[in-house]
Amino acid sequence: MAAAERAWCLCDLLRFFYSLFFPGLIVCGTLCLCLIIVLWGIRVLLQRKKTSASTGKNGKNQMVIAFFHPYCNAGGGGERVLWCALRALQKKFPEAVYVVYTGDINVSSQEILEGAFRRFNITLSHPVKFVFLRKRYLVEDSLYPHFTLLGQSLGSIFLGWEALMQCVPDVYIDSMGYAFTLPLFKYLGGCRVGSYVHYPTISTDMLSVVKNQNVGFNNADFITRNPFLSKVKLIYYYVFAFAYGLVGSCSDVVMVNSSWTLNHILSLWRVGHCTNIVFPPCDVQTFLDIPLHERKMTPGHLVVSVGQFRPEKNHSLQIRAFAKLLNGGMTESLPSLKLVLIGGCRNQDDERRVSELRRLSENLGVQEDVEFKINISFDELKNYLSEATIGLHTMRNEHFGIGIVECMAAGTIILAHNSGGPKLDIVIPHEGEVTGFLADSEEGYAETMAHILSISAENRLQIRNSARASVSRFSDQAFEVTFLSSVENLFK
Repeated sequence: MAAAERAWCLCDLLRFFYSLFFPGLIVCGTLCLCLIIVLWGIRVLLQRKKTSASTGKNGKNQMVIAFFHPYCNAGGGGERVLWCALRALQKKFPEAVYVVYTGDINVSSQEILEGAFRRFNITLSHPVKFVFLRKRYLVEDSLYPHFTLLGQSLGSIFLGWEALMQCVPDVYIDSMGYAFTLPLFKYLGGCRVGSYVHYPTISTDMLSVVKNQNVGFNNADFITRNPFLSKVKLIYYYVFAFAYGLVGSCSDVVMVNSSWTLNHILSLWRVGHCTNIVFPPCDVQTFLDIPLHERKMTPGHLVVSVGQFRPEKNHSLQIRAFAKLLNGGMTESLPSLKLVLIGGCRNQDDERRVSELRRLSENLGVQEDVEFKINISFDELKNYLSEATIGLHTMRNEHFGIGIVECMAAGTIILAHNSGGPKLDIVIPHEGEVTGFLADSEEGYAETMAHILSISAENRLQIRNSARASVSRFSDQAFEVTFLSSVENLFK
C-alpha cells in the first residue's frame, strides 16, 4: 500500500512538472525575444551615435579608429606597441580620427603624449583623442583576491561598455588583452574588431600548473595541498578557457607577439585563418648607436634588469641569484658588481612590490649593491644599458621580452629565462653564433652570470656583435610592415 502511494505521488510530481513545461517554454521564449529586441535597440542607438561621431567638420564621414588601452600612460612594452601602431596607422590613414580609451584620469592628454616621447622617443604626426574611463578600478587585480581572472574579465566588460557609450568607432583594436570587450564592440557597436595579444589571459601552461598541483604566482600553496580545491580550480580554469576562446574568436584580425603566444592562442581561440605573428617594435636603432668599444665609464660590472614591477616578472629571483653570486665565492677575482632594477610602477600594488624587493635585498645583505630605478626616462635607460655588462631577465614563459631585445641591441650580454618567447624567438643562435644565455633556477642564474663575467673581453665582444646582428627583425620598421599587413582586413 505504501509503495503504491509513493508511486502515485511520483506520478503526480511528474504531471506537475509536465504541466509547467510549456508555460515555462513560453516565458523563456518571451524573455529571449525581449532581450533580442533590447539588444537590437541598443545597437541601433549606437549606430546612430557612430554616424554622428564620424561626421567631420566639413560634413564628410571620417573613419574612427580606436584602441582600448586602459594603462596607456604606463612605460612597458605593451605601451610601446600602442604608440608605434598609432604612428603606423596615422602614416597610412592620415584623415582618420584616432581614439585611445584610457583609465589614466590623473594626467592630461598632453602629459600622456609627452610621456610617450620621454619613455619611447615616439612622436605622433596627427592628433589623438583620449577618452578617459573612470571605472578602470574594475580591472585591477587587487579588487579580486579570489577568482581574479573571472573578476577582471567581467570588470572589463563594464569598462568596455563605458568606453562604447562615450565613443563608437568604426575600427576597434584591443591592444592590452581585454578579449571580453570584443563581442561588445563587434555585435553591439557594429565595429570591425582586432586584437593584439601580448599574453593570453589563460594558457595551457596555467592549466597544467593547476593540474599538476604546482605552486606558482597564480596557484597558491594552500590550493596545491588540497586535491579537492585543485580539482575545483581546474574546472574553473577549463570553463574560463572555453569562454575566453569564444570571445576571442569574435576577432576579425588577431595579432600575437611571439611563437609562444601563437601556440596558445591557436589552441584556445582557433582562428588560425586570421592570426599572425607581429613581433613588438623595439627601438633597436637607438641602442645600436651605442658603441661597443670604450663602454666602461665606471669601474666594475653592471647587471641591469628592464621590466615592469609585476609579480610574474619574478624580480625576487634576480635578487636571490645576485646575492648567491656575491656570497658564493664566485666573484672573488672580479671587480665590484652592482644590480640595477629598472621598471615602471603602474599603481600602489607595484609600489608595494618594490618595497618588498628592497626588504629582500636587505635581508640578503646586498642592499648596497642593488639599486631601483622607477619610471625613468628613455635617455636614462639608454645610459644604463650602455654601461651594463649583463642584461637580466627572469620571467617564466615571458610572451616576448622587449627589454631583452633592447639589452641585446645595446650590447649587453643577455641572460634570460629558458622558456617562452626568449627561448623560441629571441635568444637563439644567429648564423651559428651564440647571442646570449638562458637559465631557469637561482643556481643556474648565479653560475651563468659568473661564467659571463669570466669570459674574455674578446669573446664577450663576439657575443655582443652576434646579438646585435640578430635583432634587426624586431625593429620599428619591421613592426610597421607586419602590423599594417595584418590589420589590412579591418579597413576593407
